[in-house]
This record gives sequence, C-alpha cells and structure tokens, in this order.
Amino acid sequence: MPNIEAVVFAVVFLALAFDYINGFHDTANAVATSVSTRAIAPNHAVMLAAVMNFVGALSGTAVAKTIGSDIANPAAVTLSVILAALVGAIFWNLLTWYYGIPSSSSHALIGGVIGAVVAGQGLAALKWAGVKKIVFILIASPIIGLVVGFFMMNALWWLSRKQTPGRVNQRYLRLQILAATAAAFSHGSNDAQKSMGIITMALFSTGMIATFEVPKWTIFACALAMALGTAVGGWKIIRTMGGRIVKLEPINGFAADLSSAMVIYGASLFGMPVSTTHVVSSCIMGVGSAKRISAVRWVVAKRIVTAWIFTIPASAAVAALFYVAIHRLIGI
Repeated sequence: MPNIEAVVFAVVFLALAFDYINGFHDTANAVATSVSTRAIAPNHAVMLAAVMNFVGALSGTAVAKTIGSDIANPAAVTLSVILAALVGAIFWNLLTWYYGIPSSSSHALIGGVIGAVVAGQGLAALKWAGVKKIVFILIASPIIGLVVGFFMMNALWWLSRKQTPGRVNQRYLRLQILAATAAAFSHGSNDAQKSMGIITMALFSTGMIATFEVPKWTIFACALAMALGTAVGGWKIIRTMGGRIVKLEPINGFAADLSSAMVIYGASLFGMPVSTTHVVSSCIMGVGSAKRISAVRWVVAKRIVTAWIFTIPASAAVAALFYVAIHRLIGI
C-alpha cells in the first residue's frame, strides 16, 4: 500500500500541471482577437492574459465546488480515480494543442472524471443530476455565446452607424484591449477553479480536510500555475481562433471579447463550469454571422465543433484505461 500523502502530492502535482497546460492551451481565448487585429503586440497580449488569468482565478470558488462535489458520490472518488481523470484530461489537452485544435480543457477534465469513476465504481457512482446540469451548461453556453456575439455586433454597428469606418476601427482598436482584459479575467475565474475542485476532492476523500472548502493555498497555487502556463502562450491555437474562423476587424474583436467575458463570468458567478474555448469561438462565429453567414469559415468551424463533440467521450475513454493501470499499481 503506497503512502497516502505521496499519492495526494502526485494528485496536486498533476492538477497544477493540468492548470499550467490549460493556461498555454487556452491563451488564445483572451488574446487571439487582439493579436489578429493588431490592437496589441503578441508578447504584450500574452503577458496581459497571464496577469488577468491570475487575478480572475482568485475571484471565487463556486465552480470548484461544482466540479468537486456534483459529478460523483464522495465514496466513489478514490485517489486512483482522481489520478486517472487528470491523466486522461492532460493527454487530450496535449494532443489537441499539438494539432492546433481549440478543444475544451473543461470537457477534457469532466470527461476524465466521468470515465475514471465509471471504470472504478460503475455508472451508479455518478451523480446524474449534477452530471446533467454540467453537460447542459456545457452545451448551452456556446449557443448563448453565438447569440450574444450576434446581437452585440449588431448593437455596435448601430451605435457606429454615423461614423466613418476608419474612425470606428481606430476607436475599437483601443477599446479592444479593455475587452481582452475582461476576457482574460473571466477565463481565470472559471478555468482555474476546475483544478481547485480536483485538489479539494482529493483532500476531502482522504480526510485531510473535514468539509468541502477550497484551501487558500490551493486557490493561490492553481492561479499561479495557470498564469505561468498562459505566459508560455499557445500560438497554434491563437492562429486558429484569431483568423481562421472569421476575418476580424477591431470592432469585431471587441464584440467577441466583450461577449465572451460576459457569458463566462456570468457562469462563474453561478458556479457553472463552462468551456471558455467553446464560448469564445462561438462568440466569434456569432460576430461573423452578424456581418453575413458566409463570413464564417464553416469548414474550420466544423472541425472545431467535431472536437467539441469528441472531447468528453475521448478523455473519458483514456481516463478509464489509465484507471485500470493506476489502480493495479497503487491499489487505492
């Protein structure tokens, strides 16, 4: 029987590694549009995203509690389950990052948890009400992002209807930096909390904490890991998000960033784990659709949606396979 503290340390290490990978995998969420429209230099944009991801990660723990307590019954959450869930999510994130596919770190982690729990304890161990709620918001949030982006873009065009295109672009080139700041903050407020929930789940399941409350050191560590990962940057996905879905002007970039910030932070306030990647890309599609349907490169959009659909089952399958190996190795 391995040392429990050593296994928990491994869980913490992998959770922070997931946050770090999430940071460079999802840097595009906050800076792609600003880089694409040249509102800000790429290196400056990444540093801005890193700082605001860190600040956003300190803003609450509602999402962490949802991830840690609403997916599976506490008795089913063993250390083998948690380790397998993290390995499955990390594997899928690295694979999609390598191919430049803006998939969802949230879907990967939730799929990993579901796959590991089912492999270890069976379907009955899942909290189906919680799983349905989480899956519903993961599906609904991109649709909401598409609608909000569409109407935001139309509203901005109406407000700018009496101005020349040159003046409009110049104004929104500056405002876009503020919108990117808000988008980065919202990204940190939602995504960093998912690893917080996983670490807290491990601490609670082993009796190291008496109640499911996220420790302060966990909040700080996850915020720092995501910020450091963001500082590394994810340039392959930035190219996909920034220019291959829709050709963006500064007003389009501002609309997309502001829309995604509103949807993501709203979800964070209600403890809803959304895919920031899905919300941002759907907001970009909504903004492009406001101009004309053909403005969206639907071939690229189809590739992204395909990744959305396959992420949960793929990461769940990988996590289930790793569970078998990890459980045999450590036996807990």
